[in-house]
Amino acid sequence: MIGIDWGTSSFRACRIDERGETRERRAAPRGILAVEDGHFEAELRRQVGDWIAAGERRVLMSGMIGSRQGWREVPYVPCPAGLAEIAEGLAKIACDDPLNGPEDGPRESLMVRVVPGLSSADAAGVPEVMRGEETQILGVLAETEGRALACLPGSHSKWAEVVNGRILRFETYFSGELFAALRGHTILGRQMRDAPTDPAAFDRGVARAAEAGHLLHQLFGVRTLGLFGRLTEEGAGSYLSGLLIGHEVRAALPADGTAVHLIGAASLSELYARAIRAAGARAIVHGEGAAERGLARLGGIAAWR
Repeated sequence: MIGIDWGTSSFRACRIDERGETRERRAAPRGILAVEDGHFEAELRRQVGDWIAAGERRVLMSGMIGSRQGWREVPYVPCPAGLAEIAEGLAKIACDDPLNGPEDGPRESLMVRVVPGLSSADAAGVPEVMRGEETQILGVLAETEGRALACLPGSHSKWAEVVNGRILRFETYFSGELFAALRGHTILGRQMRDAPTDPAAFDRGVARAAEAGHLLHQLFGVRTLGLFGRLTEEGAGSYLSGLLIGHEVRAALPADGTAVHLIGAASLSELYARAIRAAGARAIVHGEGAAERGLARLGGIAAWR
């Protein structure tokens, strides 16, 4: 089948064989916001039309493609949920069948399915949602026995509790988008220069997050440390990142010392790992391919007809 992780800003596709192994992969900066006038089928064929022409008939997509701004809004599956519940919630997408199949061979229907995403609620009953992250989590932890904790860093970081391969609950933290907003649209950003991550400055921010005081107070220190020459413009962005991630980690980490499975981009996962270790917990960083493995597992139990 063809597995697709179609997010807000990116399109990632792979060809998965009958053993669930990835044989080919490709990516493009063609997230759902880049698709003109909702022409998602045309974009799909533009990106993987050669695979379809070669005989692929099953397409399984996860991510924001199933959101209100995507191809079709697919209802969330409530937690707790695992592979079986999510597979049951897959949505069928009708495609233009006359365009399917090799030109010189029999035409067969293209079977397109969209992963539903999950919903949960926090302790106060406020709703939580995810699209795409559930596929990544199950790609790593679907076969794990007992309790596990997953963190998926990003613009809206997710922390999920997984029990015996099923996602029990999760929480979202706005850290990534808040960092971008503070850097791009507040006075803090005026004292920052683009530079590679400064590990020492990042660690200082993480350490500050562990001290007494509210985040809103500590944020102003990004400016004053710079004014008094105690934080360079090159290191200010890393310090701010450490401050925000440090507060997130302190809020999300359970007291029982459960190890955290980090799933996502390597560079951001490594920063989270530094903050988690500074808080006295163990971090397990997983490599690329979590979404592919999750799509393969869902595709293996999906009802394709």
